[in-house]
Amino acid sequence: MIPERVRKGPVIIAGPCSAESEEQVLATAIALQKEGRTDLFRAGVWKPRTRPGSFEGAGEEALPWLNSVQEHTGLKVAIEIANPEHAEKALKAGIRYFWIGARTVVSPFSVQEIANALGGIDVAVMVKNPVNPDINLWIGALERLNKSGITRLAAIHRGFSHFESAPLRNKPIWELPITLKRLIPELPVFTDPSHICGATNFIREIAQKALDLEMNGLMIETHINPAVALTDAKQQITPSELSNLLTSLSIRSSCGHASFDNTLRQWRELIDEKDDELLNTLSSRFAAINEIGKLKKENNVTILQLERWKNIVDSRMQDAEKFGINPTFMKRLLNLIHEESIRIQEQILNNENKI
Repeated sequence: MIPERVRKGPVIIAGPCSAESEEQVLATAIALQKEGRTDLFRAGVWKPRTRPGSFEGAGEEALPWLNSVQEHTGLKVAIEIANPEHAEKALKAGIRYFWIGARTVVSPFSVQEIANALGGIDVAVMVKNPVNPDINLWIGALERLNKSGITRLAAIHRGFSHFESAPLRNKPIWELPITLKRLIPELPVFTDPSHICGATNFIREIAQKALDLEMNGLMIETHINPAVALTDAKQQITPSELSNLLTSLSIRSSCGHASFDNTLRQWRELIDEKDDELLNTLSSRFAAINEIGKLKKENNVTILQLERWKNIVDSRMQDAEKFGINPTFMKRLLNLIHEESIRIQEQILNNENKI
């Protein structure tokens, strides 16, 4: 997917949010090349802005600038495309690396049009997760591209939109990229800390977590002078800051020495044993719920008993605190168990009401 690499470590995709001028992209690319940490230069040419009136990219005018980047630095360039016209113009300009943005991925029609436009051409395409946490949309976009003959594919985890006030611009929801890696093990998955964070102060934390979760690389927005950037100025860093950031990250191994592997195996065997116990306990609990459901049906009693549920939550949360269990996790677990308990009792009621 990424141009041939000499150094080891995570793949690094860096460059400005937007290509604003030839001077800006060249200066940024040259600085990144000198730092020697960048595998692929990224720049937004067509910018899908949430509301009109903001800078929406230089468009086709920027394509020769990016060709200059490739000629002067040797760095390959990647841009976002959102429709077949973008793809056609970029291909004519000699660009062969692309990504499909989060807003485009939500539309299978748009993805299919892009796949048709790129079919049969030796290109590499990265697919950002859709704005909403729907892994089937994400996988579907990758499948559409693959069926058109594109085999050099990667995914980009850029977080998911949310409405509540939060320190991060987008929720990481790490379960989704992890699930994607499990379902498609051969697919490179990169994390975009810039879009997850929306500001530079959390980028290192998110980047480190991505590497700890065995993501294959990072896409980090990098600008020669972020203070004057025309788009997303708050989440871009300078090339030298990128180099310092990457130096500060811990690159951990996915395996250890013989003694480590032996000890790890013992702990994993214990986890397997405890998981079996948990499943048996859950099965017994739901069997009791099944009997309670029948009893409530026979005595014409409502399924939901709010006072009982409140007492369960209060007592279990207190017990969880004694055992050092994360209260947020415990609350989520209780809600899941309660939802399943309600479902079981509703099923009993509905089945016995059928004629």
